[in-house]
Amino acid sequence: MEMVTYIVRPGNTLFAIAQFFGTSVKEIAEANGLVYPYTIYPGQELVLPIEEIRSPRYYVVRPGDTVLSIADRYGLEIENLLALNNLENPNIIYPGQILRLTQ
Repeated sequence: MEMVTYIVRPGNTLFAIAQFFGTSVKEIAEANGLVYPYTIYPGQELVLPIEEIRSPRYYVVRPGDTVLSIADRYGLEIENLLALNNLENPNIIYPGQILRLTQ
């Protein structure tokens, strides 16, 4: 099992973080000494126990992101990223938009 450091972002929940990284709320709570109800806050650093590091299926666009920078970050072809998300114009994405990275 690998341990990965993650910085909590506004709106994150332990459940969503666990789902995204393929682990469980219980494992994250135990690894970080969190007690029920597992209160977390933005900027908090968590250690995540991960069985296998995989590329995420989705990505939330951040300010300054471009289709090219996202494709480069995840080793994707721009054309595939555009097709997966029905994007006609690679210059029009916005912060908060959720993009699919894999089928």
